[in-house]
Amino acid sequence: MAPNETDAALPALTTPGGPAHRASDERADAPSAAFSDLHNSMAIAPWPVALAGPRPAPWAALANVDGDEPGAVNALDRLANAAVAHATQGLSPSSLLGAYADWLAHLAAAPGKQGELAQKAWRKWARLLLYAWQAPWGPSTPVIEPLEQDRRFESPEWQQWPYNLYYQSFLMAQQWWHNATTGVRGVTRHHEQVVTFMTRQWVDVYSPSNMLATNPEVLRATARERGVNLLRGARYALEDALRLAGGQGAPGAAAFRPGVEVALTPGKVVLRNHLIELIRYDAQTPRVNAEPILIVPSWIMKYYILDLSPGNSLVRYLVEHGHTVFMLSWRNPGSADRELGMDDYLRQGVLAACEVLRDLCPGRRLHGVGYCLGGTLLAIAAAYLARAADDRLATLTLLAAEVDFTEPGELGLFIDEGQLAYLEDIMWEQGYLDGKQMAGAFALLNSRDLFWSRMVRDYLLGQRRPLNDLAAWNADATRLPYRQHREYLERLYLKNELAQGRYPVDGRPIALTDIRVPLFVVGTSRDTVSPWRSVYKLHLFTEGELTFCLTSGGHNAGVVNPPDSANRYSYQLAVRAAGARYVDPDNWAATAPRYAGSWWPAWQSWLHERSTGEVAAPPTVATAAGHAPRDDAPGRYVLAS
Repeated sequence: MAPNETDAALPALTTPGGPAHRASDERADAPSAAFSDLHNSMAIAPWPVALAGPRPAPWAALANVDGDEPGAVNALDRLANAAVAHATQGLSPSSLLGAYADWLAHLAAAPGKQGELAQKAWRKWARLLLYAWQAPWGPSTPVIEPLEQDRRFESPEWQQWPYNLYYQSFLMAQQWWHNATTGVRGVTRHHEQVVTFMTRQWVDVYSPSNMLATNPEVLRATARERGVNLLRGARYALEDALRLAGGQGAPGAAAFRPGVEVALTPGKVVLRNHLIELIRYDAQTPRVNAEPILIVPSWIMKYYILDLSPGNSLVRYLVEHGHTVFMLSWRNPGSADRELGMDDYLRQGVLAACEVLRDLCPGRRLHGVGYCLGGTLLAIAAAYLARAADDRLATLTLLAAEVDFTEPGELGLFIDEGQLAYLEDIMWEQGYLDGKQMAGAFALLNSRDLFWSRMVRDYLLGQRRPLNDLAAWNADATRLPYRQHREYLERLYLKNELAQGRYPVDGRPIALTDIRVPLFVVGTSRDTVSPWRSVYKLHLFTEGELTFCLTSGGHNAGVVNPPDSANRYSYQLAVRAAGARYVDPDNWAATAPRYAGSWWPAWQSWLHERSTGEVAAPPTVATAAGHAPRDDAPGRYVLAS
């Protein structure tokens, strides 16, 4: 069997050196915008430990239960937690209870805060009663305006009585609860954020937009269609319930199959190991830039977000503009892969791909591109190579990727010691974390868009929007190995080891400051998975040339941002020269030039300018020892369930 087959031993790599709402008289701090798109052992195991034989079942400790045996007791506790976690979709009740207990205890001991809240409640009631008296007699000025991102009450019907009174009452109550859950002395910052966020979700349940009797848009549609919309909605609700019970995907997802409707850019698999398939895409121009592009996608979802339908494919755009492109397709791990760690993903993923590019493109450096978690891993690889004085990287592009996790946005609400232990028990039981088991956290992050607005649209209005390629990809979840996911959350999110210069590779910490190649960094304006200000922090970890691009959209749509004639998108872009002084993100956003359209052409030009010239496009069958073309793109791993 060839050296790069799935079950082959991988040779050692050789590298040199081894919210509130605005009112007329008061304004509370607004919470972060909802997640708009779509959005993841203490020491790294010696590689390749994950390829060893099968592991004993995690519940084996229960085989000889002894009341005095700590191992059996610990196993029983883990199984109990895992059983509860299946019902809560991975959310830890103890973490939530701890946050609320902290808030309630400090609020109970704060008579000043209680008095302030009572005064605010009285003032809001007085203003609301005055508005309720004026509203039936004609147009009246609202006492409170929704936040910019809250579009539930934009329709003109909401300005008519009594619906204007309904939504104004709701917004006033929502603002009061925001005031009640913030600014309580003594509450830890993390607990305050959790309580504020979860209370906002609870209050949103009672929004008048969610109910048939208080939503004028739904009532108008029901009168116009004589209730047929509600019958359609009931049918959709039943279909969704049956589909969920049967473990089936989102309606319409079957129309976007990799290799048939999406992931269509022609190419060949040139490497297959236990963790990745490396796809080399066919050249589409007679001449190409000398330096190839290596794309490292996130492992939390399948790779083809960057090769969706042809009009939305970043890969197709690049090969049509004279670039040779390689991309990793991560294997979907199972129970037997429970001991795969971050070091395995680094070595069998990024570094293994770099070795293949060295063989297939001898004498050429490469443009590294990483998206989301793949960008974080690529930054680790770049720092590791830089420490070893390995200059194979020509440039580094990071798309919505963080290297500092002190401000991870609302996703950080679900990452603390209690939540991590809870997730760990799920993974310990089954050996991995299924993407569907993260649905609880992500649905909460975007409940207004992912749940309530969909419920109103589908079940009350009876309108089923067709699924697009990006939404279908978002439903194509993957699994995460027990060890790797634990290490990622603990080392990067909880301990922030990468930003603090304590993340070890080969037993020694790496430093992001060793990266000296030109960087192109993309943040997205509505991203709550990788908030753009957090992405911007890379300015603090390198003194080299850095081009920062802030694009419209969220974590996914801001990256999958193809050029089109309508100029639906916009972006800001500015270059910090090597050695230039630091500019904080707010001043950067206020001064950086803004451009209409997609950021893709600007980035493609940036890559072209940092290439050493053009060469004749290699034939599709170009090969090197041990890297003969295998399956056609998109390969096998992306098709595995």
